[in-house]
Amino acid sequence: MRSVRARAAIGATLVVALALVGAGLAVLMVLRANLIDQAGLEAEVAAREVAGQLALDVPYASLDLGDEDLHPVQVTDGEGRVVAVSEDLEAVTGTATPRVTPVPPAPVASPGDDDDDGGDDDDGGVDPARGKVSTDDPDFSNGTATIDGETADYRFARVEGTTSDGVTLTVHAGAPLATEQEAVGTVRGAMLTGLPVLLAVVAGVTWLVTRRALRPVEGIRRELAAITASEDLRRRVPEPDSRDEIARLARTTNETLTVLEASVERQRRFVADASHELRSPIASLRTQLEVGAAHPDLLDVPGAVADTVRLQGLAADLLLLARLDAGERPGRTAVDLGALVREEVSQRAGGRIPVEVSVADGALGVTGSRGQLARVIGNLLDNAERHAESAVAVAVTRDRADVLVEVTDDGAGVPADERERIFERFVRLDDARSRDDGGAGLGLAIARDVAGRHGGTLDVGGAPQGGARFTLRLPAPAAGRAGG
Repeated sequence: MRSVRARAAIGATLVVALALVGAGLAVLMVLRANLIDQAGLEAEVAAREVAGQLALDVPYASLDLGDEDLHPVQVTDGEGRVVAVSEDLEAVTGTATPRVTPVPPAPVASPGDDDDDGGDDDDGGVDPARGKVSTDDPDFSNGTATIDGETADYRFARVEGTTSDGVTLTVHAGAPLATEQEAVGTVRGAMLTGLPVLLAVVAGVTWLVTRRALRPVEGIRRELAAITASEDLRRRVPEPDSRDEIARLARTTNETLTVLEASVERQRRFVADASHELRSPIASLRTQLEVGAAHPDLLDVPGAVADTVRLQGLAADLLLLARLDAGERPGRTAVDLGALVREEVSQRAGGRIPVEVSVADGALGVTGSRGQLARVIGNLLDNAERHAESAVAVAVTRDRADVLVEVTDDGAGVPADERERIFERFVRLDDARSRDDGGAGLGLAIARDVAGRHGGTLDVGGAPQGGARFTLRLPAPAAGRAGG
């Protein structure tokens, strides 16, 4: 089942079906209980009427047992013998005994006169005990009764009555359960008939509502499929006017497409610029080798070596950029920036421009990749020496929770409107001089990328002596911060 609409419709239908079945069963149980209670009350009233007659010493044969079709009655004595039943009652279950034939009652001795007690027969004596009907809650039971050959279900109530002679009799009176059975059957039939119809309506409505709700999703899918087929990342998926999850999905998708378009475009420019940068030294090196092959005495060995070194450096830069773009995470090695700066400067001893180093006292350690951080400092020094007139200075200091490396030169500086552009790949403000000096426009881009991946920043501003000042800011580890 791959359709969301189908799953939603089936799920909603199942939930509604379970709810309706549960509610229907509860309704049937309550209805049945109420009707049975009503039948029991009716049976109790009929039983108490007969028990009241017995308490008034009405003879068994003269008892008014009511309508035997509605209220079959069975009266038994203390020994379980049937003494009275409704007329035409042929069989009964659910009472004290299944017998329906009355038996003659046991003889009861009449109280004799005692002339020896010296009393008289006037009305001044104590009144004889009167009969009574039990006030206890009656017992109920379900059974059947056959009257005139027809058997039906009844609710029987059991009530005790006592005659004035002290004889306790038990009255079982029944009330028909046909009304309860008919009502429950009618309601059950209506539920069984209406439930499929209602479930079909629920399934259809859920299908239509889900289809309408997911229509924008289908539009997004079609547009994404078209973008995939055409590879045109300038296209965008439609954004619905609603403010629901689907609208947010469309907006997020468009934002992702925007980032993807920029990434692809940056990758294309990178490949084009890399090809352009590689073409020049390769062409120069080939020319020199071809000339050397034809005229060995004209071979420019130093020039060939310089072109080879340039190619090697460019290849290393491109490889590092490729690893950074692939998401390579820096290491977690402790690096002392003061010692690292001194090491990088010592490798440039005797260069065109002298480099002045200033390292502050205290903890100047950071966490990261020593090789990548050395590349950052080396690129900054190369850039400063390339543009300086006579002096380059490097200062390593502590600024609260960060370690700063500032590289300044006394060159022409960087115009304010170009200070962000110079960190783009293959960007050179002075193409001719940079190309002659071997710069490919990747050093500052690599430096900023590495700084960002180490949780730091790299910015450029103006130096006091008029040149450029590059500031590398890296976070110090937690222990170093506490100590600083």
